[in-house]
Amino acid sequence: MRRESWDVVVAGAGVAGLFCALNLPEKTRTLVICKEDAATCDSMLAQGGMCTLANPADREAWIADTLAAGHNENNRAAVEAMVDGSPAVTRTLVELGVEFDRSPDGRLDYTREGAHSRPRIVHRADTTGAAVTEALLAAVRALPWVEVREHSPMEDLLVEGEGKGRRCVGLLARDGGGPVELLANACVLACGGVGGLYERSTNYPCLTGDAIRACERHGVATEHLDWVQIHPTSLFTDKPGRAFLISESCRGEGAVLVGANGERFCDELAPRDVVSAAIRKQMEREGSRFVRLDFSAVGEDVVRGHFAHIYETCLAAGHDILAEPVPVVPAQHYLMGGIACDLWGRTSMTGLFACGETACCGVHGKNRLASNSLLESLVFSARCAEAISGRAPRVAPGAAHPKTAEAC
Repeated sequence: MRRESWDVVVAGAGVAGLFCALNLPEKTRTLVICKEDAATCDSMLAQGGMCTLANPADREAWIADTLAAGHNENNRAAVEAMVDGSPAVTRTLVELGVEFDRSPDGRLDYTREGAHSRPRIVHRADTTGAAVTEALLAAVRALPWVEVREHSPMEDLLVEGEGKGRRCVGLLARDGGGPVELLANACVLACGGVGGLYERSTNYPCLTGDAIRACERHGVATEHLDWVQIHPTSLFTDKPGRAFLISESCRGEGAVLVGANGERFCDELAPRDVVSAAIRKQMEREGSRFVRLDFSAVGEDVVRGHFAHIYETCLAAGHDILAEPVPVVPAQHYLMGGIACDLWGRTSMTGLFACGETACCGVHGKNRLASNSLLESLVFSARCAEAISGRAPRVAPGAAHPKTAEAC
């Protein structure tokens, strides 16, 4: 079997894996692997935007909104770290060339989504995830000490030692040349969620919880794997394959949910689990397979501009959202549980770190607040890089951390 040696190996090329690689010290020999091509990651699919702290006066309200949405099952310290890390992350993304939408006065434009008490979400039309991921991918590929290797799925952990002395020393992966042992001083799991295990999901089918299963095989702690979020509004279709998400920001801009009789039946801006439950009940009452999202109160310029991708995708499916309500149905969307880790991505096994959706530091609680996911991945992947290196991140400042023996 082939064998390679690296300082750090990162499994996953979404925003978490990329930002971790970007924040490691200069000349840290880093390999980023991904299961399919770099574009096939859920980070690319994020529509609504990314929360950020535009005004210090919003800090406590945002924390309260996140805790309420998470049924107060959140780790408050993680929530505070995410909120407090948001301004630096936002500045970094702008410096990397992410062109967030701006208001006429040139300031960042903020939108609101379900369960948010005020607008605090920056966005790039309805393709924010793609804008952020593409900028990070370009920045990482520009680093001569980092390699991004596509079509190289992780298959297992490489572990040495016994009992408390066990340590992750690398990852077993597969590429065009067959199986390969990727030895490293530190390994980062950023493999995304579990949507590929569900019949109807907004995730790519390749996201099947590979990192979580590998951790379970080796006794690495996981938690709350039953904390799975259902998104209220995916485009209804009889065709198989990934469900197309219709962003919550549509409801934040005035779209409403209606039944077969055209009447509203719920508060569209309640937390996602509450809205999804209301839709299920409405479908049961009607004996229907979907409800409808009505864009009548959303201006045509907003639909054609802010929601251009959603408008065009629905139109291609035979639904003109400017002319009639579009059929929607809940779909699996996000995993709040995952590989248990602390606020610096450290798992229960020495040498092994996790960040992004595959990780669980408790920031989301039992139900994720809309548009906290991109930010969570970015803040905690930077902190993960900080813990690995024992230094402040190269790009986005993290936070003071306990000394760690994981320096590479």
